[in-house]
Amino acid sequence: MVATVRAVTPGSEAARALEAELRWRISGEVRFDQYSRMLYSTDASNYQIEPVGVVLPRTVDDVRATIELAAKHGVPILPRGGGSSLAGQTVGAALVVDTSKYLNQILEVDPSARVARVQPGIVLAQLNAKLARYGLMFGPDPASSDRATIGGVVGNNASGSHSILYGMTKDHVLAAHTFLADGTELHFRALTPDEVAAKAALDTREGRLYRDLLGLRERYGAAIARDFPRHWRRATGYSLPELLVEDGFNPARLLVSSEGTLAFGVEYTINLVPRPTRTALVLLQFDDLVRAMEATPVILECEPSAVELMDNMLISLTRQQPGYARQISFIKGDPDAILAVEFYGESEAELRAKVERLTRHLTEQGVVQDPLPVYDPKQQADVWSVRKAGLGLLMSIKGDAKPIACIEDVSVPVEHLAEYVREILRLVAEHGTRAAFYAHASAGCLHVRPLVSLKTAAGVRTMRELTEAAADLAIKFGGVMSGEHGDGLARGELNERIFGPELYQCMRELKAAFDPDGLMNPGKIVDCPPMTENLRYGPDYRTLEPKTHLSFAREGGFAAAIEMCNGAGVCRKVGSGTMCPSYMATRDEHDTTRARANALRAALSGRLLSHSQLTAKETYDVLDLCLSCKACKTECPSSVDMAKIKTEFLAQYYEAHGTPLRARVFGHIHTMNRLGSRVAPLANFMLRSPLGEVGKRAIGVHPKREIAPFARQTFEEWFRTRQPSAPLGTRGVAVYYHDTFTNYNYPEIGKAAVRLLEAAGYTVEIVRQRACCGRPMLSKGLVDGARKLARRNVEALADYARRGVPIVGTEPSCILTLRDEYADLLPDDPAVAQIAANSFMIDEFLARLAENGELDITWREDPGPKVLFHGHCHQKALIGVGPSMAVLRAAGCEAEESGAGCCGMAGSFGYEAEHYEVSRKIGAERLFPKVEAQSAGTLIAVAGVSCREQIGHFTHRRPLHIAEVLATRLAPAVRPAATQAAAD
Repeated sequence: MVATVRAVTPGSEAARALEAELRWRISGEVRFDQYSRMLYSTDASNYQIEPVGVVLPRTVDDVRATIELAAKHGVPILPRGGGSSLAGQTVGAALVVDTSKYLNQILEVDPSARVARVQPGIVLAQLNAKLARYGLMFGPDPASSDRATIGGVVGNNASGSHSILYGMTKDHVLAAHTFLADGTELHFRALTPDEVAAKAALDTREGRLYRDLLGLRERYGAAIARDFPRHWRRATGYSLPELLVEDGFNPARLLVSSEGTLAFGVEYTINLVPRPTRTALVLLQFDDLVRAMEATPVILECEPSAVELMDNMLISLTRQQPGYARQISFIKGDPDAILAVEFYGESEAELRAKVERLTRHLTEQGVVQDPLPVYDPKQQADVWSVRKAGLGLLMSIKGDAKPIACIEDVSVPVEHLAEYVREILRLVAEHGTRAAFYAHASAGCLHVRPLVSLKTAAGVRTMRELTEAAADLAIKFGGVMSGEHGDGLARGELNERIFGPELYQCMRELKAAFDPDGLMNPGKIVDCPPMTENLRYGPDYRTLEPKTHLSFAREGGFAAAIEMCNGAGVCRKVGSGTMCPSYMATRDEHDTTRARANALRAALSGRLLSHSQLTAKETYDVLDLCLSCKACKTECPSSVDMAKIKTEFLAQYYEAHGTPLRARVFGHIHTMNRLGSRVAPLANFMLRSPLGEVGKRAIGVHPKREIAPFARQTFEEWFRTRQPSAPLGTRGVAVYYHDTFTNYNYPEIGKAAVRLLEAAGYTVEIVRQRACCGRPMLSKGLVDGARKLARRNVEALADYARRGVPIVGTEPSCILTLRDEYADLLPDDPAVAQIAANSFMIDEFLARLAENGELDITWREDPGPKVLFHGHCHQKALIGVGPSMAVLRAAGCEAEESGAGCCGMAGSFGYEAEHYEVSRKIGAERLFPKVEAQSAGTLIAVAGVSCREQIGHFTHRRPLHIAEVLATRLAPAVRPAATQAAAD
């Protein structure tokens, strides 16, 4: 088949013809609509190019058919996995083929041979999790391993922190099952010279390829041996030295670092390595970055497994990020740089000996340090999480000047590292800016990110000048432009400069041998456009700044809040953390935090979408599965607050289209529950009657969902008539801020909270004139109504806050709204900050008292129950579950944290008919199996009513609020008989 590359315009008649044939031919998903093209127009780089369309193949046959049809129509093919590339490799005017949703399986593992066969879409972290049972793993470990797919790892020649032990991906690829751009199916593996000759003798497309490769060896072998850069840490250009391998020549290794420009891999056979038995870290602080780099060769003499750099900018930003700050609390003062030195060992004794040897060696060599050894696996994981989140943390810098990718991946021999850093510091200073330095000191591959605004012509010029100067430094010091991030659109145009005209011509001919028509991801590695074209921002980038309902002053505006998303794709991780629950359920780019930011940014900027599409139904659909869990506010290193952004979007959307009945009903749940509680027996009967089913259908509630029952006696009614469970408090007053569900549905939670506070020595008051916190309204975009409620609550609570009276709650989404959203609802009210500073979850409050030695509660002395605790998403995002676990253990419970993400309920989300199945999948991802694995005697404890309802609905276990569990652990002397009976 002879193909000719045609300029097929997205949305054109030619594109529609290709789309129609694809829909007829393949079983996978075919997406040529405007929004799908927009969502795949960016990755984690500075670039944006609208693709022709998107295909999500379900089978290898789908890939074959897609490639054949694209070739027939002359449309380029762009293989894509997680879309986390930093140089623009996965954007282009092509047909994007995303393998991450379906082609993501482990096909075979041979533990004895330490080999696995895998599909390209499997995420590296998932692969390693499944290999753990064999004591094996894939050696290269890029920082993006929690979302990077094997296909991308191969395409980039990924390496990571442990490359001094394991080398690069090229060293671990044994074979590849591929398709060429014309649909020819080829299997590549290591071959003997006779096998190569036999292949070259074939009168087929395969034979022609092998003849071409042998011809390149003959014509360019001497130049490759003489001129190809010697530095081993390389992800720049094609792997030409592989052509020189005669016995064991393996074309599969030519695909490594090729960025999908040579062939489409549908299966890889990879080498595996043993997992380390034990590890230790040694943290070395330096007052000068260059001195840290000078120390690196000295450290390497002690044979560590890794040496990683974190500079002052990264440390400072980490301290400002709530989700990461506590993970670097060990850092003393304000160092200019930290080197994290890791050792592997079979025993702790071996590790301690290696650490002592390093300490001794540094002293002998005059590198005077105060090393901090870290042996605890949890603390080591904290350090690694900060290091791996480096890029995202840096991108959390507010303003238009961002730490951009342009010189971020130059790799030089370690012996020249200090000189290189000294030169880069000078270069950056000459351009009137500063830069962040982090990553792989052990391999001479530092990620250097200068602060530059690409929204100005001057900034774009600075990017080019810095990149070209860094290329000269790379050549000067015997390095390359990329040690792991690849060429893409950011550096590809410099390859002739780096490799010289002869080797560059060899690369062009290599590309032509595999892909004579230039259909495989064109414009990468060779024949690349200027780095200043196709920028996501650029000097002509402008955005609308709509009048917002919430204050975005802290973020610098609505557009700036959205632009905090840099596309790194951390929201695509699975199997850990909470972000992003909808993606974990659907595994679809459309349902990522990144997609939501991209859609809104496209509409605000008028690029790929129009301004009017800011409130279009399709934009609503992109944001629809956002559960407003707030996980992105903490787990996204850039702190993208999509929950806040979605609230603003819904307010804008309903302003344009009107507010639906269901949103009003759920937004006013406080009023609905108050009315229902007045006739509780009748209301409960009606909810479970056929009439109740009709009502649920009318407002779009799933028929299997049960509405929380109304209590016959509300919490407020109980509180008015109760007898205090302890003598008058000696510590003063504490306000219990009782939420809607505690008051009208589950008053036993409030009763337990009151008993705990009284046992701690407080006189408990409630504020009867308090209003609903407003969180239900915010979740439905009813911002003006929420602001009125916030104002009432601030008026009711301000005096308490001014007097330092603690305001304690038991519903995370309620009490934490006072701490989080009220600042955006009432930005000019100084009382808001005072209330926020004095508002606590009850477990957080008790844990804080205990930490300060001020908790006077007497707990029961007998062993407490086993407790599986699942934290609420807002709690995990803004507080963490540490306080919950601490107070449970203080009360004598044998407590375990669930380790699961979002439960899937998220307020009204899980009740809504169209969200029911996604809600189930979210909980089933980790939470439900964990709950169902518990023995009957293990208590399931939660912090929020959403989690309580969701776990009860899908697992048939009855969870208790953490306050209820703690109340049963109060010593008899401080509990009334009713509570004692419940405990017994």
